[in-house]
Amino acid sequence: MILVKQKSDILGSFASSLCLVHCIATPFLFIAQAGSATCCDGPPLWWKFMDYLFLGISFFAILWSTKTTTLKWIKPVLWLNWSVLATIILNEKLELFHLPEAVIYIPAIALVMLHLYNRKHCKCASNKCCVNEG
Repeated sequence: MILVKQKSDILGSFASSLCLVHCIATPFLFIAQAGSATCCDGPPLWWKFMDYLFLGISFFAILWSTKTTTLKWIKPVLWLNWSVLATIILNEKLELFHLPEAVIYIPAIALVMLHLYNRKHCKCASNKCCVNEG
């Protein structure tokens, strides 16, 4: 667990990247499924819940990253993008209002880039030099 907390930006980048791949692959899954209409009515249940898995992983990655970053501005920006991503995912599930499908890529790509930027900024010889004391 300590290793995960120390590498939270890598975990966050990885989870956001997988989320992005999942979002890109979903339309292709629907196209493939339409070609074989004899199978099922919708995507598999495990595919639908991957959104929540990635959202949960990214939540903890952001939580750990914001505890160890020295960049004060990155904390609210990470949480803002996570909130936008969560809102978009919940909106897709609940169908509250129409949004273009491509809008989900914006916060997902932003989270990848922010985690990578935070990781690059916080290069230290020891584990404590990146911890924000304030």
